[in-house]
Amino acid sequence: MPIPDFVKANFETLLRAAAAGDLALVQGTDAHTGETRFILCAVAQRGGEVVLTPFGHLADADPYELYHPPFDPGGG
Repeated sequence: MPIPDFVKANFETLLRAAAAGDLALVQGTDAHTGETRFILCAVAQRGGEVVLTPFGHLADADPYELYHPPFDPGGG
């Protein structure tokens, strides 16, 4: 399945934020489950206010057990 354009655009935004040092890891609450999550965000300033753009949360378990290939823990 091809990667959708909006996903590519979000990834490019994430790369730009990383290159500029504008990433943050923040603690938040999952809106559906109420669980605490650690969320990767891009940080920007607009009108004197800090704006966080969430990209996703870090896995709270072994990520190699959460996903199926193409993620290969053996690197091959």
